[in-house]
Amino acid sequence: MRIIALLILVIPGILAMIGIKLMRDTMFQELQAPFPFLWLQFFTGLFLVVFGIWFIAGFVRYRDRKNNKVAFITPKEEEKSSSSSSS
Repeated sequence: MRIIALLILVIPGILAMIGIKLMRDTMFQELQAPFPFLWLQFFTGLFLVVFGIWFIAGFVRYRDRKNNKVAFITPKEEEKSSSSSSS
């Protein structure tokens, strides 16, 4: 199970690294092969970075909530806990 969890985290991490490389290449005005425009290359890289970080953060948050290690309670969680305790 740990190997599967590691693979689930490595793939979005690699995508985020590719996104950083694409944005860096755009800043140095180096156009990569599949992209016809620099702005398209930059926004693709930005999307890959945001997706990678979002996925890894969501995975960590899910595992922390599952193991009751969350440090703070969001307003939605607070409403659920107060409504279930009043029933």
